[in-house]
Amino acid sequence: MDDRLYDEVIPVPGAEGIRWARELARREGILTGISGGATFAVARQVAERAGAGSVILCMLPDTGERYMTTPLFEGIAEGMDEEELALSRSTPGFQLEA
Repeated sequence: MDDRLYDEVIPVPGAEGIRWARELARREGILTGISGGATFAVARQVAERAGAGSVILCMLPDTGERYMTTPLFEGIAEGMDEEELALSRSTPGFQLEA
């Protein structure tokens, strides 16, 4: 990779990407995947050290639908009520096991 094309590489552990993806869903209703959560985690780090009045753009590269069978959704089905289960069952191919 040509290091003249970027300013910095900020690694994010997978668990942190999962944590922020869940927080975005819980707080903002944004369904993103693990890489989206990691992207947001980096944007937060950049914002913490940015000067006053800075504008930070964070583009989330994916949605969460394809992560339904990954650790991102681990434990969610156990806490679903009947209405949530019915909604999950209405979407063939993207169902959580309860």
